[in-house]
Amino acid sequence: MARRVVVALLAPVAWTPPGIDPTRWRTALAEDVVDLLATLNEVETAVAVTPGDRWLADAVVWPGTAVYEVPEPTVNAVFAALAGTDRAAAAGADRAAAAGTAERAHYDQAAVVVADAPDVPGLTLGKLLRPLSSRPVAVAPVEDGVPGLLGVAARLPVPDWLPVLDLETAAPAEVRAAAPRPGDVAVTVGWRRLRGPADLAVLDPAVEGWEATRALLSAQPH
Repeated sequence: MARRVVVALLAPVAWTPPGIDPTRWRTALAEDVVDLLATLNEVETAVAVTPGDRWLADAVVWPGTAVYEVPEPTVNAVFAALAGTDRAAAAGADRAAAAGTAERAHYDQAAVVVADAPDVPGLTLGKLLRPLSSRPVAVAPVEDGVPGLLGVAARLPVPDWLPVLDLETAAPAEVRAAAPRPGDVAVTVGWRRLRGPADLAVLDPAVEGWEATRALLSAQPH
């Protein structure tokens, strides 16, 4: 069976609701995404941060969760660390569990997901990995055609043709255009990201999860 990992990329967030401290907001989003990853079956989970954001990882990870320190908060930097081509990042993984754990790990497939989608269903993330049995890359868009990606999955090592991806602006068509054949890139189901007031308005209180984000929003005056 292929060894798979899902990594939450704890990159800076683009927007904070008025009246909420940006650090508390970012921490709540990250906590909810990390908690969601802990519920996934048949995959290992990890987080990735730049060295300057190590504090955030330490604040939200579960004991034993691998933490990759990457030079920049990009999908490509995370894939490089997972594939072992960035030894500095690998050596910095999971200080709590033991230095070098990530360097010894070998993954066949990996998915990198954003940290500003606290209510994303686990099934949606699972579907991001599923196409890798027959295709080298899969991408999950932001729903409703909004620019950006929810996540990217790939077989490791990643194909040489995979472009440098900005999760804030990239689109599935961009990734497919870089592939030798468009069919090499699977486009899976999308989900919303919390990057503005319109995204906040469609949060469904009936959906389970996202407790930290929910509590922070509930504490705000209406």
